[in-house]
Amino acid sequence: MRHITKEMLTDRSTPVSFCFSMTCGECGKEWNSTPVGFSKAGIEPETEGKRVIFEVLYQREKETAFERAVEEASNAFNLCPVCKRPVCDYCFMICEDLDLCVDCSTKLQERGEPVMQYA
Repeated sequence: MRHITKEMLTDRSTPVSFCFSMTCGECGKEWNSTPVGFSKAGIEPETEGKRVIFEVLYQREKETAFERAVEEASNAFNLCPVCKRPVCDYCFMICEDLDLCVDCSTKLQERGEPVMQYA
């Protein structure tokens, strides 16, 4: 069950690149999206008009990178149907009747296997 929303991501962007993070509700491990560089990074606007244009471009590129980050996070996190917390694939269990986070599967005495095993 993958229902990652934009509100779950934290903006870690800088003036030169866009990056977003999310924290597992179970283990607390922070995940970061793949950084995306700003196309005008390092270029000093020559005029006030160019500065305004660069600011608009920055916002557009940031929104595009944010949408990609939401998709990327949806491949790394699941939303537990019981506690509603986003948890990483190491803390999300595939159980017989309903897939759950580690905490809920333990509390409900459901056995399962994590989506991903630690290497």
